[in-house]
Amino acid sequence: MDFNFPLLLVLSVFITGIIALIDRFFLLPKRLAAVAQLNDVGAGTEAAEKLAKEPAIVETSKSIFPVLLFVLVIRSFLFEPFQIPSGSMIPTLEVGDFILVNKYSYGLRLPVTGTKVLSIGEPDRGDVMVFKQPGKENINFIKRVIGLPGDVVRYMGKRLTVNGKPVPEEFVAQLSDDRSIYRLYNEGEGKQYQIRKELTSNDFRAEGEWVVPEGMYFVMGDNRDRSNDSRYWGFVPEENIVGKAVYIWMHWPSWTQLPGFKNNGAIE
Repeated sequence: MDFNFPLLLVLSVFITGIIALIDRFFLLPKRLAAVAQLNDVGAGTEAAEKLAKEPAIVETSKSIFPVLLFVLVIRSFLFEPFQIPSGSMIPTLEVGDFILVNKYSYGLRLPVTGTKVLSIGEPDRGDVMVFKQPGKENINFIKRVIGLPGDVVRYMGKRLTVNGKPVPEEFVAQLSDDRSIYRLYNEGEGKQYQIRKELTSNDFRAEGEWVVPEGMYFVMGDNRDRSNDSRYWGFVPEENIVGKAVYIWMHWPSWTQLPGFKNNGAIE
């Protein structure tokens, strides 16, 4: 079962806030009235203090409500942390990178439902975007925006074309690891980023031409031969967008290793 943290956070804020309000307007006046009656009959201060004491659930709710509300506002409307679980964005993002996602770059959305309430900006080609994959709305994916609404995207022979114009790429290096021999390229015009292409892999299912519908976006991973993206499952609806990935703040690949900061910096 997928863990829905935003829903849990919203429910926690709602419940603790309701408890605090009930105490403020109903329970607290009753306690104060009872204490006043004890004082009138000359009862001891110990009994009065015990009667005036907040119930544990009220005390806890009033203590954590401001903290939960602060986290909800920051996480829902400003910045949200994510961890990169796969290698689909290598070399830009590595497995274990912890990133910050700007939640207001593309407009303010309500928590849980994702409904946009204020339009601020739209995704641009080359942006690294976090979104919910269609059909898997409880799972966050991260890819690069390649096609905007109305664009014609073509990927053949490991070459990317948008609206009939080849996207510029510049060879950087040829390297190898335990799995393959690959090449790194700088891709893009104006906004440049680095991509990876394997020489020992050629998946013809990843080739084709797509016309991006209105209200949709075409996304691809920078690790072009090891990315499950729009070439396989289609377009990202505008309502599924979570935000723009902007910064790497920590690298922690596994619990058996110490966290590091070698990748810290802005996301290109």
